[in-house]
Order: sequence, then structure tokens, then C-alpha cells
Amino acid sequence: MTPRDDSESSGPRRSRWSDLERPPLNAAAVRRALVREGSLWREVHVVQRTGSTNSDLVARAAEGSQEGVVLVAEEQTAARGRLDRQWVAPARSGLFFSVLLRPGDGVPMERWGWLPLLTGVAVATGLARAGGVDTALKWPNDVLVTVGGEERKAGGILAEAAGDGGVVVGVGVNVSLRADELPVPTAGSLALAGAVSTDRDPLLRAVLRGLEDWYGRWRAAGGDAGACGLQEAYAAGCATLGRVVRAELPGDRALVGEAVAVDGDGRLILATEAGVQEPVGAGDIVHLRAG
Repeated sequence: MTPRDDSESSGPRRSRWSDLERPPLNAAAVRRALVREGSLWREVHVVQRTGSTNSDLVARAAEGSQEGVVLVAEEQTAARGRLDRQWVAPARSGLFFSVLLRPGDGVPMERWGWLPLLTGVAVATGLARAGGVDTALKWPNDVLVTVGGEERKAGGILAEAAGDGGVVVGVGVNVSLRADELPVPTAGSLALAGAVSTDRDPLLRAVLRGLEDWYGRWRAAGGDAGACGLQEAYAAGCATLGRVVRAELPGDRALVGEAVAVDGDGRLILATEAGVQEPVGAGDIVHLRAG
């Protein structure tokens, strides 16, 4: 599906306001706030509907697009999470966007695994500042909120290689989803978690400003997450650390242990009953109990 920019949308204008609790993003205001001289963000596009913002930006990266392109969708029809899981949400009920980054020769590729974690820190801090809601991070890519005393997933992050030296990072966050709209019982939203504000314009600006800040620090440090403070910031907000977890690994393998650290390459370190520490670089993590 070819996305259409907000300025090109057709049909009755009032259709964009079919749910008065979910007004459209103010694309012009978002651009004015983020695209400026010296900023990471070169272009910000808001489209009414597309299949997947990640897929669209991966295609643009292959065509040679520069770093700093942001694509936001009011609605996605084929959004994906990790392991090709489908992400479904009503139009204008959340933040659905992707960014194109090019870490370049200054950051060794083995450190690029920090990009989804870096994005998680930016998302968590941005939502706290602009939405007044407490969040936590589940390694490697989930954003958690507390609803009725239970931990719920309210967002996810997906990083994909894009073209020569590019990485597209996609973010999906449930903002105003009501209880009867949740795709699964374990999902949550900022509204259900008691957010002070669910206005998506300041939420989006806060997250993208945080992402620009952390990405700049991380890149200036050559991808050294310890030197730029990213490793400490991630650990402070990570709900996985200190808990007994099961890592479901490629090849139908599983590993159980206490999550004790995130190492310099962004891998989760599990202390197993065998008395060894095993690094996990990829896999699905299941929280079993508190440590």
C-alpha cells in the first residue's frame, strides 16, 4: 500500500474526526517543533493510513533516503511486532511511527543492538514527561504500564536493517485504547494506566526529542552505551532485571535464569541454576517471578 500524506487525504474532512476523543495529529505543528537547523530529524511525514511504517521506510532507505526521516501513521493495516506478530489498533488510538537511522562507520555494527533499547529509554522518558504515566521496559523491546495492579504491554519497538548501513526503528504505543478495544487481555494503554494526558502531539514530540538526544550521545561515544550513560539509564528502567525469566531462543531452545545485567552489547545476562552466566542476544523473554 502506498501511504498518502495528511495534506493529500481525500474524502469528507469530518471523517478524520469520526471519534472526537481521538483528533488527528497536527502534522504541521509537529514538523515545526522537530525539523530545524542541526536537528537529527530532516523530514516528518504523517499519513492517514498505510500497511506498515517500517516497511515503507525500509523501501525508502533502499532508494537512498538520508538519516532522519520520520514516518507517522494514524492507522496501520499490516503493522508487525517482533517474530512477525501482528499489531492491531483503531485509527488515531496510539503512536505508530518509524524513523530511519544510519549509525555509520563511527559505531561498530555489534553495538547496533542497542538501538531498540535506546529507543525504549526515549519512549519511556518521553511518555513520563508528556503523559505523566509510569512506564517500565521489558528486554528487549516492550513498553509496560500498570493497569489495576497488573503489568501490561502498552507498546513495542521493532528495529530492522535497511539498505546499506541503515536501520529503521518502529514504535507502536497504545495511547487511548479502552478496555473493550484491547487486542488481548494482557495489553494495556496509557489511558488505562491513568495517564495525565493522552494528547498525542506532545507525546510524539517528547519521544522524538528524547530519541534524538540519546542517539546523539550514543553515536558520539562510538556506540559505547556505558560511556554515554545509556546502559545505566536502561538498567534503571528495565523491569526484566532482577527477575527469574525464561528466554525462548531460536531453534526451539529455552533457558531459565535470573536476569542480572544488560552487557555492553545490549545482551541480557542470565544467571542459571548451573552457576553460569549466559548472554542472550535474541529471543522472547517471559517474566516468571520477581527476583
